[in-house]
Amino acid sequence: MGYDPKNPMVGRITDLGPPKYDKFLPPVILNNKGKWLYHEILEPGVLVHVSETGDEVYTIRVGSARLISIEHIREMCDIADKHCDGYLRFTTRNNAEFMVDAKDKVAPLLEDLKSRGNKFPVGGTGACVTNPVHTQGWVHCHTPATDASGPVKAVMDDLFEYFGSMTLPAQVRIALACCLNMCGAVHASDIAILGVHRMPPMIDHERISGVCELPLAIAACPLGAVKPAKAEVNGEEIKTVKVNAERCMFCGNCYTMCPAMPLADPDGDGIAILVGGKVSNSRSAPKFSKMVIPFLPNTPPRWPETTEVIRKILVVYAKNANKYERLGEWAERIGWEKWFEMCEIPFTDKSIDDYRLAYDTWRTTTQFKYTSHIK
Repeated sequence: MGYDPKNPMVGRITDLGPPKYDKFLPPVILNNKGKWLYHEILEPGVLVHVSETGDEVYTIRVGSARLISIEHIREMCDIADKHCDGYLRFTTRNNAEFMVDAKDKVAPLLEDLKSRGNKFPVGGTGACVTNPVHTQGWVHCHTPATDASGPVKAVMDDLFEYFGSMTLPAQVRIALACCLNMCGAVHASDIAILGVHRMPPMIDHERISGVCELPLAIAACPLGAVKPAKAEVNGEEIKTVKVNAERCMFCGNCYTMCPAMPLADPDGDGIAILVGGKVSNSRSAPKFSKMVIPFLPNTPPRWPETTEVIRKILVVYAKNANKYERLGEWAERIGWEKWFEMCEIPFTDKSIDDYRLAYDTWRTTTQFKYTSHIK
């Protein structure tokens, strides 16, 4: 059938974007859309949602790595085919969820998952350490200051007891972003691992004119730190760029546009720890994470310094916070000065936020307080 400009959609079999979401919903969920009354957590990793029609959906949540093999995905699909009529979903934090429509289907599914060793750990619900969300790191990203999968694996190996239990005061969300561009939502997580560069980009003057468009590299800098310059290469003066180190914020934009301006540095790159962020609007307003440790070294493969300090923060929080109190709410209640003291973290000037538009950004919330001025 030929293309008809007056009826462009006739006969069209492709379109932009993903397919309509309800095509992939289990029938019980599709049939009860907008009719759900409540949900409960029956045990760590097991939820039930109850509809006003009387229908129920039981969800078993299992932790999953962000980067997984084809064989692992096929095994998930086999489990879904066997127990869930072929339906499977992933959460925004890389958990996999198997859903069944009857209580008597839950035990066989849990037994099947358990029989496969530690490949499908059940948990990640309620007052626990949820599955971390993270970026690409050294596997794929071109401007990382640290790895992503490596530190997350090391941290969660150490905190695994908190994933399959609900013994904390409230949920603790951990996130990792491998550079300051914060692709990993570290600005709004209870504990955040952030890769940080500390050195401005290096400039390969011999290659720059051959692999870069200099005006593009200059325009890519959000702070105007990259300027035109000249340099002598093999006795010949060439056009190049220079970097004002005092203005550079180590974002890597210039390297994205110009591969002759690499930012990675084995000694200068490392990890900063931020705490206290949350997206939730319950009890208190959403919060941005605050930097508490400006630098830890990259020490693969297990990142012991990072793992140790995160466990210490979590243990002190678990022992001292009130029930339902998120980590940032606890810190604000006792005061950040006391928080640093209890967690045995030295306070530095790097934790002082002197951002000039802070009042505008901090006071953005959906929570309003009304006061009466009538005497």
